[in-house]
Amino acid sequence: MNNNILTLVKTTNPATANLKPVDKTLFGQVHLVGAGPGDAELITVKAMRLLQEADAIVYDRLANPELLDYAKDRCDLIYVGKKKDQHSLPQEQICELLAVLARCGKNVVRLKGGDNFIFGRGGEEVDHLDKQGVECSIVPGITAAIGCAAATQIPLTHRDHAHAVTFITGHRQNGQMYINWDLALQKDSTVVFYMGLSNLAEITSQLLQRGCPADKPFAVVAQGTSNNQQVVLGTISDIAERLKAMPLPSPALLMMGDVIKANGYAQQLADQTLASYPAIKASQV
Repeated sequence: MNNNILTLVKTTNPATANLKPVDKTLFGQVHLVGAGPGDAELITVKAMRLLQEADAIVYDRLANPELLDYAKDRCDLIYVGKKKDQHSLPQEQICELLAVLARCGKNVVRLKGGDNFIFGRGGEEVDHLDKQGVECSIVPGITAAIGCAAATQIPLTHRDHAHAVTFITGHRQNGQMYINWDLALQKDSTVVFYMGLSNLAEITSQLLQRGCPADKPFAVVAQGTSNNQQVVLGTISDIAERLKAMPLPSPALLMMGDVIKANGYAQQLADQTLASYPAIKASQV
């Protein structure tokens, strides 16, 4: 990539910078592209085309690296991935990076895992680009909840089990979780927690304290839709202990609701995951 551009972004205060040329017809365009839940074949045809045409691809940790194979030879590939407490670039600088690349006349793809507008901070990037006078478009991606539901055959809604589905972030912001517990406890609904693996014990404890039935089915799907997918099933009262015995990698999705037992396929996947932990399997015989 152009290291001068990255240096400029890291050393410039976006609030005081005046980097916009007078002629905005020289600007490139930014496309916020959802990379889907993990399986590289689950992107849209439009997303594939934009990746092939891009002058620069600013990509996320959760975007399947196989998607970068669509890039043309002289495309700048710029990694801005984040892990817990490890950000290669702060979000404010990512926003400014997109604007700087576009002001340099580049056609930019911002490639993020899942969908940009579901816990993807796409709204912040759109706001920043709009203030900078940079045109952007949104290409939706399959969000993790939809991808994991399909991969495990857990229907998020079912006329016999769930009439609503709720997506909630289990991620801490400024050290606190901002969860609407009443929303999470709706009757006849499915709840999906994003980014909640490290806070699983607290989430389940809080739900139990607020009256959630102890036998409410619970599932954890790690690296969903990928070849490394792992599934652990249990109830809200025992899932945290199960995960202590079978620690799963991130990213992982937490799912709660009666739909988890709508068919037996998810249990088959959970049995396969259990079989990969022989010590645990032996203790249950």
